[in-house]
Amino acid sequence: MKVKGRVFKYGNDVDTDVIIPARYLNTTSESELASHCMEDIDPQFVKSVKAGDIIVAGDNFGCGSSREHAPIAIKASGVSLVIANSFARIFYRNSINIGLPILECPEAVDGISAGDEVEVDLSEGKITNLSTGASFKAQPFPPFIQEIIEAGGLLNSLKNRK
Repeated sequence: MKVKGRVFKYGNDVDTDVIIPARYLNTTSESELASHCMEDIDPQFVKSVKAGDIIVAGDNFGCGSSREHAPIAIKASGVSLVIANSFARIFYRNSINIGLPILECPEAVDGISAGDEVEVDLSEGKITNLSTGASFKAQPFPPFIQEIIEAGGLLNSLKNRK
């Protein structure tokens, strides 16, 4: 599975409260969550993000509360992938559960800038910065996790097994 998009870049410790502010947690509407995604850290994000775009960030992305709303808001906004130095463990698991691909690759984080065009082969973990020509290698997910992501999340994956 390949994804390609323009990069939105953020720093370290981007917590779930800035991914989707708590004041919007009274809804389960994915489109409503998407309309407020990243607004407290990047007010232009929802106006600028396009389907397929990629978030690149530093250490501990998704730290904070364990709300599933955060990866749902990111995915529903059209983001196809998050690349970071590291992820908070519960965010990592929630992302897989809802089918949002995430990769840890510090070299890519260092070699990618906001606005760059990036292509990623998720099955191989190959990250190519199309703007600079640089390539990076992340650890790809094992096949069973790739199945979950390709199915659009854990529940869909389980339904497909029947």
